[in-house]
Amino acid sequence: MTLSEGARAGTRELEMLDSLLALGGLVLLRDSVEWEGRSLLKALVKKSALCGEQVHILGCEVSEEEFREGFDSDINNRLVYHDFFRDPLNWSKTGEALPGGPLGALRAMCNRTDLGPVTIALDSLSWLLLHLPCTILCQTLHTVSHQDSCPPGDGSPVGKVHVLGLLHEELHGRGPMGALSSLAQTEVTLGGTMGQASARILCRRPRQRPTDQTQWFSILPDFSLDLQEGPSIESQPHSDPHIPPVDPTAHLTFNLHLSKKEREARDNLTLPFQFSSEKQEALLRPRPSQATSHIFYEPDAYDDLDQEDPDDDLDI
Repeated sequence: MTLSEGARAGTRELEMLDSLLALGGLVLLRDSVEWEGRSLLKALVKKSALCGEQVHILGCEVSEEEFREGFDSDINNRLVYHDFFRDPLNWSKTGEALPGGPLGALRAMCNRTDLGPVTIALDSLSWLLLHLPCTILCQTLHTVSHQDSCPPGDGSPVGKVHVLGLLHEELHGRGPMGALSSLAQTEVTLGGTMGQASARILCRRPRQRPTDQTQWFSILPDFSLDLQEGPSIESQPHSDPHIPPVDPTAHLTFNLHLSKKEREARDNLTLPFQFSSEKQEALLRPRPSQATSHIFYEPDAYDDLDQEDPDDDLDI
């Protein structure tokens, strides 16, 4: 890679990260089993720390050591880590945990006195959804992510608040997913194909139409992004025209095909429940030469026939 190509790649990386953090508010990172999102979360945390923002990490799903792994000492020194992984319910009573758990930590950030920009990374929203009521969590997220829209009484400018939420969408139903999606200003859905990761970025700007774009990327060991071109059509798997198609009926124990004679015999066969024209003619219009049937009834000696009440013997 030449120097100019490296500069262009670095510019594209900054443009992608800036587009995720430009709006402020809640940034929803939706990952799956095949395409994990914690690496992208750490890339955004690194970008915010390098911009001089306060960065708070609510670690609920992995240990602090695992989350800090891969960051250099300069980045780690700028992170304020709230460890809810080791003792989420404060059973040890060490006094280190904030009262109220992760929800209490979020509410405490609503009352911050520093008016500079701040980034709050939730690792993860799925853990919080499994331990907290969805309505209370959504209300708290709305309050935290909209602090910059409520300036203080002295008129001082308030920096943007970025809330980065990692969400494992396969763990939740449509209700919680829809509620969080309605709160998010930016949604990032991770996917990919042919071993290449992609991010579908949906941005909702006030009084503007939402924008939707897809970025192909890979994350380097230092949590910087390497933007790539999408997989070409030629590289995608396709059938070889020189290889004959496989017949799925080739090795069956029964025959699915009929010969010409078998097909003619099947077409000429009249089934018992089918009324042919000849059968209808025979049933509905008997021929004059055809003998007709008659019913003769001779009363028994014990029959008591009453012409006025023929059903008298039925006792009805």
